[in-house]
Amino acid sequence: MPIVDLYSHSEQRRNLAHFAALATLAAVDGKVNPEEKAILDRFANKLNITPAEYKEVMKRENKYPVEAPFELEKRYERLFDFFRLIYSDHAIDEEEMVLVRKYAIGLGFSATKAESVIARSIAIFNGRVDFEDYLYLVSQKK
Repeated sequence: MPIVDLYSHSEQRRNLAHFAALATLAAVDGKVNPEEKAILDRFANKLNITPAEYKEVMKRENKYPVEAPFELEKRYERLFDFFRLIYSDHAIDEEEMVLVRKYAIGLGFSATKAESVIARSIAIFNGRVDFEDYLYLVSQKK
């Protein structure tokens, strides 16, 4: 039974599912590098992930579905977190691109909107901006 099924409290379940999705992205290239682990550690603390949950999520065989927040700003925040993790090694590779596309669509963005937000996010993250600036830039209509 997946660890997220143990929680009936929806907030903790969402936090754990989000953390699991971030961990999946970090491990997409086969291993979690020290920079990615540092970010995962910070997210674990921010999301109130216990050491036992952390250990369970980091098992290779664990795969968790993406739970899309209802609020658009929360979706952008989750995508922002994802990009922070991706860019912890200062690059985005093809495996990460495939996963981030799936994640953006899983968060509720249409395929077209996902591509637009991802393209903008890549441009933004090459310059390292904070969340408020990120939210403003990716949510602007063209």
